[in-house]
Amino acid sequence: MSILRISPVKRLVKSQFRWLCLLSLSLTLLLWIGHMVKRNTFHVPLHNRGLSGYARISESRKDQVLDIYCDRCALVSSSGQMLGSGAGEEIDTNECVIRMNNAPTVGYETDVGGRTSVRVVSHTSRNMRQDGKGRVFNALLKIAKKYPEAKLYAVTSEKIQYCDNVFQNETGKNRMKTGAFLSTGFFTMILALDMCDSINVYGMIDNNYCSRANHSVVPYHYYESKRINECRMYKVHENTKRGGHRFITEKAIYAKWATRHKMEFYHPSWKL
Repeated sequence: MSILRISPVKRLVKSQFRWLCLLSLSLTLLLWIGHMVKRNTFHVPLHNRGLSGYARISESRKDQVLDIYCDRCALVSSSGQMLGSGAGEEIDTNECVIRMNNAPTVGYETDVGGRTSVRVVSHTSRNMRQDGKGRVFNALLKIAKKYPEAKLYAVTSEKIQYCDNVFQNETGKNRMKTGAFLSTGFFTMILALDMCDSINVYGMIDNNYCSRANHSVVPYHYYESKRINECRMYKVHENTKRGGHRFITEKAIYAKWATRHKMEFYHPSWKL
C-alpha cells in the first residue's frame, strides 16, 4: 500500500512514532496544508471532484477526497544522479514538488531543493490492514488524530489493482506472475499523471542507461553514498524471480507515457 503525505515541509517533525523510520516511512508531517490551500498554493479545477483512489486516513472517515491539482510539478527521484546537479532552485520553482519515501532535503537543498508538496511512501504489508490489527495503519491514524491539520492518504485497493492493470497493459505481463512489486516510483508517477498538467522529472535514468558503456556510477540513493550503486541495484531487481521491482521495465513504460503527456526528464535528460 502506498501512503501520500501532503506537506509544505521545511523540517522534519519529531514524534513518538520515530520507529516508523525503520519501515521506510518518512516522519515528515503535514501540519500546514490548510494554510497552503487558503493561499491557493494548489490549483483546483472547476469540476472539483477530486482524485479517485486516494483515501484519507482520519478518525472520522470524512473528507476523503484528494483534491490537489497542479499546473506544473517536479517529481524528484531519490537517485544519486541528483548529486552535483545544482537543480534545487529550479525544482523549487515548480508549483508542486513530489518526493518519495524518506529522501531528505536538509543538507541537499542545492541539488534537490527544499520544498515538498506531496511525499509518497510505499509500504506493502499486512501492517497496513485497517481492521484494528495493522500496526503501521494504527500509528498513522494516531498521527492524524494528534495533528488534525495533517493530511495523510492511503492508496485504495482499487487503485492498486488499476496500477497492476496499467503494468499489464503496457508490458503484456501479469505483474503478480512475474513475482514483482511495483516500485514507489511507479505509484508516484501514476499520482503525478493524475494531479499534474505537466511533469518535470529529476534524477531518473531511462531504461537503456545502465547498458551504456560510459554510464555514470552513482549511489542508488543520493543520501546513502556508501550503499550499492544504482545500476547494480536495478539489474539485481530486474532479474530477481520473486519480490523485486522491475525498475528497468518501469522506465520503458515512462518513456511511452512521455510521448503522450507533457513530461520532461532532467539530470539526466532522455532522448525519446
